[in-house]
Amino acid sequence: MPLFFFGFFANSQVTSTIDTTSIRIGEEIIYTIQVEADSTDLVLFPEGQTFNPLEVIESYKIDTTRFQDKIKLIKKYGLTQFDSGSYTIPIQRIVINNSPFNTDSVTIEVANVLVDTTQQKMYNIKPAFEVADPSFNLKKLLYWLVPILILVGIGMYLYFRRKKKREEAKKQLPPYEEALEALKVLDDSHFLKNDNSKKYYSALTEIIKRYLHKEVDDSALESTSNELIERLVLHRDAGNFDFDSETIKKLDSIFKRADLIKFAKMKEQEGQAKVDRSVVEDIINETKEIIPEPTEEELLQNKIYLEKLRRKELRRKRIKIVVGVFVSFIIAGVVFGSIKGFDELKDKTLGNKTRSLSEGRWVKSEYGTPLVIIETPKVLVRNYTDSLISKNAMVKETHSFSYGGLKDPLFIKVSTLQFNQEQEIDLDKALDAALTILENAGAKNLVVKRDEFETEKGIKGVKAYGDFQVQISEKKVLKEKSSYELLIFAQGNGLQKVLVVYQDDGRYSEAIKDRIISSIELEITEQKQKKKDGQ
Repeated sequence: MPLFFFGFFANSQVTSTIDTTSIRIGEEIIYTIQVEADSTDLVLFPEGQTFNPLEVIESYKIDTTRFQDKIKLIKKYGLTQFDSGSYTIPIQRIVINNSPFNTDSVTIEVANVLVDTTQQKMYNIKPAFEVADPSFNLKKLLYWLVPILILVGIGMYLYFRRKKKREEAKKQLPPYEEALEALKVLDDSHFLKNDNSKKYYSALTEIIKRYLHKEVDDSALESTSNELIERLVLHRDAGNFDFDSETIKKLDSIFKRADLIKFAKMKEQEGQAKVDRSVVEDIINETKEIIPEPTEEELLQNKIYLEKLRRKELRRKRIKIVVGVFVSFIIAGVVFGSIKGFDELKDKTLGNKTRSLSEGRWVKSEYGTPLVIIETPKVLVRNYTDSLISKNAMVKETHSFSYGGLKDPLFIKVSTLQFNQEQEIDLDKALDAALTILENAGAKNLVVKRDEFETEKGIKGVKAYGDFQVQISEKKVLKEKSSYELLIFAQGNGLQKVLVVYQDDGRYSEAIKDRIISSIELEITEQKQKKKDGQ
């Protein structure tokens, strides 16, 4: 049967109910707070784990009903407990226009869930066994790796093909030795034994033309037999090469005979092919002797050319090494990102200052008067310009400590102010003043949400939170918004302020902020302690 608790405050009525006082482990209790107040009243309901030792499994939305100039607010909480026993729901505080109203505490019985062992079959406890590590995302790995491997394969194919061609070019003999070696290969062939004069003369004329192409005329391979003879005559008449007229005639005869055999299918006379082969070798030897020796200027130019080739080859090798290392890094990055995650890869390669702050060694220290004890990623540094004693005769001393700035990923600031005598401090006005200071420091388009705050030791204060854009010049603000949380506390003759500003990266910054805020401890002043003891 539901239980009801009533209370009145001025023109307001507060009612709290629970749907049951006895549950089994894990069942839900519905705790309802109903407030009837003027439509202009500000009503704050309990938030967070204020129902300990019961756990809040859901905080339902406020249901609002209006009638005439009043409103009815209904706030429900889903509570539970996972251990059997007797528990007490503590007093809950509802604040109406900054004035508190406390509900009564209530006792809840949590019973075990009975198990019928006569109907439920029992089994022995199974032994522990090792669980295999979770497999990495193979599909995602292949999505990135297969295209890269294809590109790498194409690159390696082109590389080795070009390398093979260059190696073959390096192994190539000088023109004279190459021609003589080709004649030996022709001697070992079976063209003549197989009565294949056409292939024999084709190979023989190819050997002499290739030699002349490399040593005498660079268009010999593209020229017909008649054209080549005419060009050799021109070289002789111009004095470029001292060809013997008889040598040119012999070469002309061989070319004409070869053309007849290749194109007119003429049969060569017995032994003529071997004679022509000897004549070709004599022409190659004679041509080698008449080729003029290179001048010193030509040798120098050739040396310069060879040096350029050497440097070009060295540069090509360096480029290949750089490309190889780059491709290796890409492949390694894709594999690492597929296994560990690409955010992890980004942090490892480019660095992440916010992550370093989150995972680094934190520092717990005391700041100002009255003391603010807080845990931060780095030690806060005193701001001497902000810590100067105020000219106001009522202010005894001020202190200010900070880490970073508004434009940084994380900005922390702790400020304290102590009066000469106890003051009645309006926390809402103090919060407004602190927000004004934040705006003057460069916080533009400030979004403000307000709430109450209480430390673990029961010291209460107010907080503002939201986001803003940081102004970096007179006409420019950062596109990315910064989130903030501002806390104000008043104790006797002291005022304490904690500000945390962070750029939300969706991974570490929110956890950093929560850790800082949850670590706040405040020095309880004598006046505060006396009031607490008096209660």
